[in-house]
Amino acid sequence: MNLTATAPRPMRDFGLEVFFSRWEFTAKHHMTASDLESMPLSELLSLASGEDRAAFETLWLGYTETWGAPVLRREIAGTYDRLSDSNILCLAGAGEGLYAVPNVLLTRDDHAIVPTPNYQGSETIPLSICDVTGVPMDYAPPSVSNGSKGGWRLDLDRLKDAIRPNTKLISLNFPHNPTGSLLSGDDLETLVSLARTQGIYILSDEVYRGVELDETDRMPQMADIYERGISLNVMSKAYGLPGLRIGWIASQDLDLLQETERFKHYLSICNSGPSEVLALIALKARRKILSRNRSIMLENAAALERVFGAYPDLFEWQRPMGGCVAFPRYCGPDGVEAFTRKLIEESGVLLLPSSIYASDLGDTPQDHFRIGIGRDRVFKDGLTAMEAHLDKVYPQFRK
Repeated sequence: MNLTATAPRPMRDFGLEVFFSRWEFTAKHHMTASDLESMPLSELLSLASGEDRAAFETLWLGYTETWGAPVLRREIAGTYDRLSDSNILCLAGAGEGLYAVPNVLLTRDDHAIVPTPNYQGSETIPLSICDVTGVPMDYAPPSVSNGSKGGWRLDLDRLKDAIRPNTKLISLNFPHNPTGSLLSGDDLETLVSLARTQGIYILSDEVYRGVELDETDRMPQMADIYERGISLNVMSKAYGLPGLRIGWIASQDLDLLQETERFKHYLSICNSGPSEVLALIALKARRKILSRNRSIMLENAAALERVFGAYPDLFEWQRPMGGCVAFPRYCGPDGVEAFTRKLIEESGVLLLPSSIYASDLGDTPQDHFRIGIGRDRVFKDGLTAMEAHLDKVYPQFRK
């Protein structure tokens, strides 16, 4: 059943960030990180050409262009199939895009659709403007998944039923946080056809694109395939460079980009000059960086499967299709809240219980948790501590 929440309403506290403000930098083992392995500045600079290294070292620390440096926009455009630099607007991280686009597109008389569970900003921001309907993601346990990947799927029939005459925006996130799911080619084609028929914009959060565990599952980018598609991306997630705070939106709709650029004048105004140069260096080296990060994910996924496999009555696990977060089901009798609380308090291992994904748009799963598989030594040390905790607290469940 789809549930619509009415608006406007004040934006509630960002549950994920409130939780992280308590634990992210104090937990000994941060096992729920949503970004890939980062790198020191010296390593990133070692990937630079002589020209780009000189540009960084001689940079004039003044204001930058609101749209983003032209050379950076050209490089970003090169990551799309059909776009040029005029189709790119640089932003201060992905969060600025999630905030700006709904505020530019939506009015109180409009309606938006958002799948659940989700990254909270995807629903809270439009809900501060207009009515929003949540479409729950479907979960299938491994025993009944019929060989489908990932275990989670967006039901397009329910999404179609949620569309109204005043629906203006569908906000998506694939590869999906927290489930790691992707849309099939047929589902993506159906979704775009639905939106095109009604003239609905699609805001597509694609921050994990490029680190699919099976590269054949990679989805095309929304801005390439749909004239009202808006692709959102950032250096933080797949590239593992959140400290740069460089993101962007891409779209064929130049008027929308212009309006969003005007809205940006009230937000960041412009990006950090050093960050733009460093982002350019990383994007030029993207094949190397993404390949390294994907290798880390594959190794970590295999290690996690070994541990979960030793406790088959405690965990239901299906490999995420893309991105570095997964949403396993906890089957223990104590419940996921008690499990994750005891894990952090007794063994210093931080996971995200599914309560963090509580939604204003309807019920969300109550027995899952988010785990991150994108970091290297942090993950390995955390997994060792997690397995020791399981052996100590749940020895009766070990296979």
